[in-house]
Amino acid sequence: MDYHDLFFSFFSPSTLVHYLPVFPLPVEFKECFSLYDKKRKGKIEAKDLITVMRCLGTSPTFGEIDRHLQVHKIEKKGELDFSTFLTMMHRQIQQEDPKAEILEAMRMTDKQKKGYILASELRAKLTKLGEKLTDKEVDELFREANVKSNGNVHYEEFTRMVTLPSVDY
Repeated sequence: MDYHDLFFSFFSPSTLVHYLPVFPLPVEFKECFSLYDKKRKGKIEAKDLITVMRCLGTSPTFGEIDRHLQVHKIEKKGELDFSTFLTMMHRQIQQEDPKAEILEAMRMTDKQKKGYILASELRAKLTKLGEKLTDKEVDELFREANVKSNGNVHYEEFTRMVTLPSVDY
């Protein structure tokens, strides 16, 4: 399995449409944090940190979680308060760049460096690897990004289209 297959097996393809550079509001952060504050002391257990962060749209690795805890001198069996959690979320959001990750995966698929990949190849990856999309979901994604299902996907334009913030009325 090469890099782009590995990427698509870990990266949730459904987020190509919905993953925005804009993250939830602090109120949503607090609500999610509170769900894991089992003792109602304003703290969560360090072991729950990865789950809470992922629930809020980030994708930290276990190594990144370990680094967040080390920076704040929190043991793996320790607890962290909401203020510390917000600092960790801020750092995590700053280091994640979904547009760059999507572009890198697409470039790895483009062996001849033409600037595009076949729509059929992208469809296969989105429906067979990682969090699989249905054909209907891929059709909708292609329609929103103006991709012909039998054509080429110019990945820089495609990535720009799928990472645009959605309009919130």
